[in-house]
Amino acid sequence: MSQQRQGFVPLTLSEHDRLTELLARLLSTKEAAVIIPGEAILGIEAIAAGISAPGRRILNVVTGPYGDIFGQWLERGGAEVIEIKVSFDEVATVETVAAAIEQYKPVALSFVHAESVTGGTNPTEEILKAARSANLITIVDSVSAIGAEPVLLDEWGIDFVTIGAQKALAGPNGVSAVGISPRGWDFIASNERAPRNSILSLLDLRRSSDTKDSSFRVPANIPVLEARALIEALERIEEEGLEAVHRRHRFASSATVAGLEALGLEPWQVNEGNYAPLNTTVRISKDSALDIAQPIGIVAPGDGAMLHQLLRINHYGTNASRHSVEQALTTLAELTGQDPAAAIAAARSIWEGADEH
Repeated sequence: MSQQRQGFVPLTLSEHDRLTELLARLLSTKEAAVIIPGEAILGIEAIAAGISAPGRRILNVVTGPYGDIFGQWLERGGAEVIEIKVSFDEVATVETVAAAIEQYKPVALSFVHAESVTGGTNPTEEILKAARSANLITIVDSVSAIGAEPVLLDEWGIDFVTIGAQKALAGPNGVSAVGISPRGWDFIASNERAPRNSILSLLDLRRSSDTKDSSFRVPANIPVLEARALIEALERIEEEGLEAVHRRHRFASSATVAGLEALGLEPWQVNEGNYAPLNTTVRISKDSALDIAQPIGIVAPGDGAMLHQLLRINHYGTNASRHSVEQALTTLAELTGQDPAAAIAAARSIWEGADEH
């Protein structure tokens, strides 16, 4: 059967189980992930709908626009939302989160792992450790982080995590996944307001841990072509090795930052330790030559409120490479009227260090 004709064949149970198996390994968990029939924002909204209810106080850490949106969805469901808002050129500190947990005594904590809009990554493992010590339900948006840095559901004690394939995993954006712990499932099931018989119902999408359960049917709303493309993307990740993929993203980030320094450009994130391996953001002014309206290769303007404030260099997925980084630095040099040679030399010195290791 040709690949074209195969797209019209419904997703089989073995394919569904293969996908959940690959997702579990990606998240380092024994739990079966929930396959979300759409872009990852659907899974994020489904979590908010499933956990929010009057009487539930949730601490929501906002380090970018998606944290803002998640807080609005929690409030829509009736939850009492306490927000920690951080300047978008910084990330949250463990001390600030721990102090808020102590002050407000929430039942759950939510935050974005890595911010693709602002180029910052939160100290996720440390924040989760503080949350575990208070026995909180934890919700982590790792849509942008997955593939670029570790996401360890079981070891870190994550109860809900959303992941997307279109960035560091170099996969499709029409299907995504949510990882949920046993505690997380209990938290949803105990909520009478959690959606049932709805596209936002995680309970309806739950796969029994008993793979021999003959009553399970593959959900008909899972996009078939996207699901198969995700299987292929995850198999490529396994072939390269997840740690090797993480390493490639780290070096792409370091090489980009070295090139920016050679060009005299300033990263948007204030602290070097906060740079996300997913992408690098550059501080600009509205009248800057870098204030572009359309993407040029992997160099893109800021999103939403970040437009005219920063520029994004999206070195993720297959673009976490020497060639893509050098092309981006050349673009930046051309926009600012500079010779790219010094920037490329600085970036190559980082890649040569990677090769030595």
